[in-house]
Amino acid sequence: MSKTQERDDMLLGIFDTLQTVAVVGASAKPERPSYGVMKALQSHGVRIIPVNPGLAGQTLLGCTVYASLDEIEGNFDVVDIFRAPDAALEVVRDAIRLMDKKNIQVVWLQQGIRNDQAVTEAEAAGLIAIQDRCIKTDFERLVTG
Repeated sequence: MSKTQERDDMLLGIFDTLQTVAVVGASAKPERPSYGVMKALQSHGVRIIPVNPGLAGQTLLGCTVYASLDEIEGNFDVVDIFRAPDAALEVVRDAIRLMDKKNIQVVWLQQGIRNDQAVTEAEAAGLIAIQDRCIKTDFERLVTG
């Protein structure tokens, strides 16, 4: 089996059970990638939870915006990170700390975001870690294609 097929099989496994995605670095601006990803996932029936301290308490795409992962009520499967690579490590550490309490399975660093230390720490804690890929693109290619 090729590396590409192995990766796609792993992604399909994530998408088969995907219900809720916390989007850290969510933007209210429609031209921003995070907005487009949230809107697309939502249109495919995925519940999104926007996370942005500057927008906390507001509504984005019909969903309450939270200041941090800690403040989110209920569980979420994936933490999708739209933050600078150096800030991604802190978000991943928050996800690791909350993984059992919130049933987090995956940390996803969006396309253009790489932090090998964050990936190493996430995987060592038992999370699936993906970096430098777009969840919307992979979801649409593999699930709704």
